[in-house]
Amino acid sequence: MAIRVIPCLDVSHGRVVKGVNFENLKDAGDPVELAEKYGQMGADEMTFLDVSASVENRGALLDVVRKTAEYVRVPLTVGGGVRSVDDVRSLLEAGADRVGINTAALSRPELLAEVAEEFGQVTTLSVDARREEGMPSGFGVTTHGGTKSAGMDAIEWAVRATELGAAQILLNSMDADGTTNGFDIEVIEKARSVLTVPIIASGGAGTAEHFVEAAKAGADAVLAASVFHFGMLTVREVKQTLADAGFEVRL
Repeated sequence: MAIRVIPCLDVSHGRVVKGVNFENLKDAGDPVELAEKYGQMGADEMTFLDVSASVENRGALLDVVRKTAEYVRVPLTVGGGVRSVDDVRSLLEAGADRVGINTAALSRPELLAEVAEEFGQVTTLSVDARREEGMPSGFGVTTHGGTKSAGMDAIEWAVRATELGAAQILLNSMDADGTTNGFDIEVIEKARSVLTVPIIASGGAGTAEHFVEAAKAGADAVLAASVFHFGMLTVREVKQTLADAGFEVRL
């Protein structure tokens, strides 16, 4: 399978924002315009994350999803504040191809099974992992933008989630997020050693070579935000570097 390159758009109040470890957020542009640009660049998919994820912003996010689905012809995953089967239905009806779930599944894991039963393989489970002493893998699950421990091992949770119905794992390193110092290779390798579903590596991309390192560690897809939003890299540059390293990509 070709390695997928996925721009991630963190959406707050209808705008794309980006910071370091979800702090000091900067405006990065209009989500529909950015999504259209990335589609033209050759992005394999796109991910929208509603980082404010409040009830009053749900309508704004659905409007962004509808407009994006109208103009952009690549698969779209949307997450942030998804708490129920009805939330999933609303996003899919608005034009999302997949739905990202995070905190709600930690609170009620059976939600993953309910979504799988109702809609099939549409769930991407987002795991915000951070190094944590006392965890079997050395990585714990975090919530609240990586600031609070959920008290569970990140790799064990990913395995359980796939057994419940998660179709793929978005593995986000909270230690590396927004730093541009490279993906956390150790957590990718540990996840790859036990997971059979696709792994999307997230957090830390700064150079095109970083994406190659993630693919070598076992990532099926590579996701980034800042390097694309602020012009440090293009999707085509990343794909060409992956191809030069011997990985199959859709050029």
